[in-house]
Amino acid sequence: MVSNSKPSNKYDEQHLLISKIAAKKYKLTKIIWAITLENPLKKRSKTSISKRIKNCKKIIKDKNFIKVKFYEKIIKSNKTIDLLNHIKKNNKFKIYFIMGADNLINFHKWHKWKTISKKCTLIVFDRQGYKKKSLNSKAYKTLNKEKLKFINFNKVNISSSQLRKI
Repeated sequence: MVSNSKPSNKYDEQHLLISKIAAKKYKLTKIIWAITLENPLKKRSKTSISKRIKNCKKIIKDKNFIKVKFYEKIIKSNKTIDLLNHIKKNNKFKIYFIMGADNLINFHKWHKWKTISKKCTLIVFDRQGYKKKSLNSKAYKTLNKEKLKFINFNKVNISSSQLRKI
């Protein structure tokens, strides 16, 4: 069970640490953990969406700069580009999209991936065992490095798919 004040395990700690580092490094005042039903490129989570949202809210309870949101019912899509379009619709602020290096490897398979990179800055956190492959990925080689920031961070050793299993 997740306690009220501390993360429940090393996976939660790593996601919180990533959020804190990104906030500090890029002077972010708000981070949204956009919870999804499923990643089209991965297996569907066995944990219900409501339980995952509840668990995430417990993890970030005292972290006011992090919000947990489920947008798919509102935007009727699980595509990142649709989420970015929805968020940008009435806002003029700069958007940063945080992901692990494992996601960068297959980023070129995401729907409208080049457009995604034009609408936000990608912050990619290194994960143990993924750096070389991600730096040799089609996305890394193709995208404008002003819009893609790679953060060397060997402590991140968990994928979002693994987190969903918790």
